[in-house]
Amino acid sequence: MTSTTSASSAADRADRADASAVRVGALVPLSRPGWVGAGRHLLAGLELAVGEVNAGGGILGRPLELVVRDTAADPERAAAAVDELAQSGVAALAGEFHSVVARTAAARAAALGLPYLCSSAVLDDLTEQPTDWIARLAPAQSHGWRSYADHLLKVGHRRIAVAADPGVYWAAGTRILRDHVTPHGGTVLDLDARALDPAAVCDALADHHATALLLLVGHPDPAVPLVRAVRRDPRLPDLLIGAPAGQPELPEWVTLLGADGAGIPFLRYLPDQLSPLGTRVAAALREQLGEEPSFVAFEGYDTATVLATALRSHGTDRARIAEAWPRLAVEGTRGPIRFTRMPGIDVWQWAWAPVQVADRDPAAPDRFRVLHTG
Repeated sequence: MTSTTSASSAADRADRADASAVRVGALVPLSRPGWVGAGRHLLAGLELAVGEVNAGGGILGRPLELVVRDTAADPERAAAAVDELAQSGVAALAGEFHSVVARTAAARAAALGLPYLCSSAVLDDLTEQPTDWIARLAPAQSHGWRSYADHLLKVGHRRIAVAADPGVYWAAGTRILRDHVTPHGGTVLDLDARALDPAAVCDALADHHATALLLLVGHPDPAVPLVRAVRRDPRLPDLLIGAPAGQPELPEWVTLLGADGAGIPFLRYLPDQLSPLGTRVAAALREQLGEEPSFVAFEGYDTATVLATALRSHGTDRARIAEAWPRLAVEGTRGPIRFTRMPGIDVWQWAWAPVQVADRDPAAPDRFRVLHTG
């Protein structure tokens, strides 16, 4: 089992040495500019579940193995990894956190006839046309981000600004937010986070009399400098900072920002109360990671659990695995998982993982508060 690209050659030799292993490719961002913290949690969840599968007898007596490839948030790198993994004979593909990377991987996997269970990416248009090869655990962006917009409206925000990086994912998020708040009298001001430095963003917020700024940007840059600038601007003492993409979820956020990183609502995909399975897995992940597991770690665990169920019930033939998506019923860490077709979503979708709007408590930034459940 590998956890870095540099170790991939040794892992491949080990894979070939054990011809009985059932291999699953795993796409994970483990280096910059990918969100490395999310990648580490995703991989931890995948590895924990695979270990438990093997402790329980594997896949009909055969060990389950991950063949991990670092995408570094690079779509081209991910496409090359899918090609390599498909040629090497993996039964299926798992993982990825970044939506644009997952979309490229999904398109390539579908073209190659390689079943892919996407763990964490939320972009609605994960594929350009309907396919039976792809399934997804994370809720679609339109579902989760509408819940986030509901929270903003509920607490009285109508003059909303978004500081956004260029890209399909961020543009889709802005469109979802605008479409949802405009009928309620809200406005959304677009600020180009690459063209404007943090001081210029603060000037625009003050001029617009915005009550909320949403960070639709990469982490740590430019998210961290933007938070620091807003927190220190005397014109913006009551401005709400939000991060719907989930940047404050991982411990690195507090390490970099301290108290400045608290009170920033974000989306995460956890239930209000974990099931006994979720509680047990949370404890194991906490020990493995040395920190609190994020929702991304649970997504990784659920991904490997679902794939193991499909492999046990339908075998390792790729076409049969793809046929299994609508027939699966799996107890996940965050609830029962079944896949269905949802309007506007061209892959098999778990509808839906639980959605929360949460933040870090200003009185204790290591503690989370649930502000809204969608």
